[in-house]
Amino acid sequence: MKNIILNILEESINVKDRFIKGNIDLIVKGAERLAACIASGNKILIFGNGGSAADAQHIAAEFINRFQIERPPLAAIALTTDTSVITSIGNDYGFDEIFSKQIRALGKKDDVAWGISTSGNSANVIKAINAAKEIGLFTIGFTGRGGKLAKCADMVFPVESDKTARIQEAHITLGHIFCDIIERIIFPEEFV
Repeated sequence: MKNIILNILEESINVKDRFIKGNIDLIVKGAERLAACIASGNKILIFGNGGSAADAQHIAAEFINRFQIERPPLAAIALTTDTSVITSIGNDYGFDEIFSKQIRALGKKDDVAWGISTSGNSANVIKAINAAKEIGLFTIGFTGRGGKLAKCADMVFPVESDKTARIQEAHITLGHIFCDIIERIIFPEEFV
């Protein structure tokens, strides 16, 4: 059991190390884009399914409440939390529409739509990214090896792994990096 645990840890560290180091310039650009969105009075709409839904909620909470410093709330919404909206859309129009209809209702030009799909092929995430682009939102995709999400999002962060758990671990690591860097960009005086 100890060897299994240590192997899982080593694999997780290796996947995250390759992911972050291989995308470092893009991560800086992504953090700057998200910070500019928030600083200009716009918002971030985050969504995904299953564990990715939990990640969307987790990251939105870090923006709205706080991450490392005491500061004003930052505008972010997880589109995975309103069960009445999700179930009514799912019932009336189908599960593939649960995020795209929310994007059309809540999204405004210059907001950011941030879709998370470990496979990169979640139909509801793809539809939401496409809906966001139609109304002028900048789109970010967190994915595994790519999939359809990598072809339609404006900025894509692919994790080179075939294991969902490792992909999710890399995604939440990058989500936390974004939270940290965005706080430093928007509130530099807190980090002197």
